[in-house]
Amino acid sequence: MKLLRHKVNPILKPRGVDWESIAVFNPAAVYSEGKIHVLYRAVGEYYPYISRLGYAIFDKNLNLVERFQQPCFVPDFKVWEESIEDPRLIALDGKLYLTYVTTPTPGPPGAVRRRLGIPMPTRSAMPRTALAEVQDFHNYNRMGIITPFGADERDVVLFPEKINGRYAILHRAANWIGADYHTSGPAIWFAWMDSLDGKMQGHKLVMQGETEWEGNKLGAGPPPIKTDAGWLLIYHGVDENTVYRAGAALLDLEQPWKVIARSSEPILEPEEDYEKFGDVPNVVFPEGIVRIDDELIIFYGAADKVCCVAKIGLNEIIDDLLK
Repeated sequence: MKLLRHKVNPILKPRGVDWESIAVFNPAAVYSEGKIHVLYRAVGEYYPYISRLGYAIFDKNLNLVERFQQPCFVPDFKVWEESIEDPRLIALDGKLYLTYVTTPTPGPPGAVRRRLGIPMPTRSAMPRTALAEVQDFHNYNRMGIITPFGADERDVVLFPEKINGRYAILHRAANWIGADYHTSGPAIWFAWMDSLDGKMQGHKLVMQGETEWEGNKLGAGPPPIKTDAGWLLIYHGVDENTVYRAGAALLDLEQPWKVIARSSEPILEPEEDYEKFGDVPNVVFPEGIVRIDDELIIFYGAADKVCCVAKIGLNEIIDDLLK
């Protein structure tokens, strides 16, 4: 089982001379009224590597309808945001929400630092993940940090509906490792939230690395898709050589911390030049997903440089997992 790449990848590349001139990657997506709305991470300078979110609209055939000239979501220094990274879009209870990574001490990834000779930062704070309500893709209502205090958090996604009357969430605390956490590497966790302006609770370990291609760490990708067979989760896994690949899993509908099935082999891995060469080489990083009829369109970042798309039939991926 492999995802089929879109024939005109990459769908978005860096442009201009300012806020999105260096890299555009890790796109979130949502389908509404016949249009696919995409928010993507954009970088305009390698140091201090501040990220903002750009906004583009595609039709259902992935033709670009509009790409806006200005960022749609930028850091708010009043709440200690200096970078807005890795968006995920979730339609829930008739509203649209955005989870995003933020940090007061942004810095370029190690591959960029080494290539350009940028020194290690003298100060560094752990990334955290925040939530915002999307009002019209140009205006957002910030709801604050939702991840646990002291957790090094990325890859946070809400489920698209409540489960047993409670909000459900997947997250990846990179520093929750060791005997106390029953995992040797960063893993995917489940948690409840009683309100979206509250905090996570009732954490349960969902998945940790099992095979070589995901053995170093793994994390959730786009928000889960509800199917009759379970919650379909696309996730990323990282091996000891820091190669990022994508996998798929089915989670129980009522107890999503229970894994029904998961792919033993990656469903997408770096093969094309735009995935193997970039600011961080050998990376495919899924963050957005839309379902149109019985087809899944998966949006992913490639080599921390460009935005790409791959597709698969919903029935095909479910049937393969259940085998």
